[in-house]
Amino acid sequence: MDLRRYAHLVALADEGSFGRAARRVHLSQPALSRSIQAAEQELGLILFERGGSRIRCTPAGTFVVDRARQLLQESNRLERDLALYR
Repeated sequence: MDLRRYAHLVALADEGSFGRAARRVHLSQPALSRSIQAAEQELGLILFERGGSRIRCTPAGTFVVDRARQLLQESNRLERDLALYR
């Protein structure tokens, strides 16, 4: 899975709404929904509970989103460090 899809998972977890998360990552809501579904299929896990007014992480989703945050932070640090190195 690429970092962009991990960013989609984090945005949905943070925003609790497909609409708000889609705006945050500059996608249409259907495109974000397809990205999340593809991530769940790729991982073989259900990451979000979709019932009710707010989207919530499942226990598996919490685990994956926490690790995704770490990956994204490391990626950002690497980009910053490379810029400083140049």
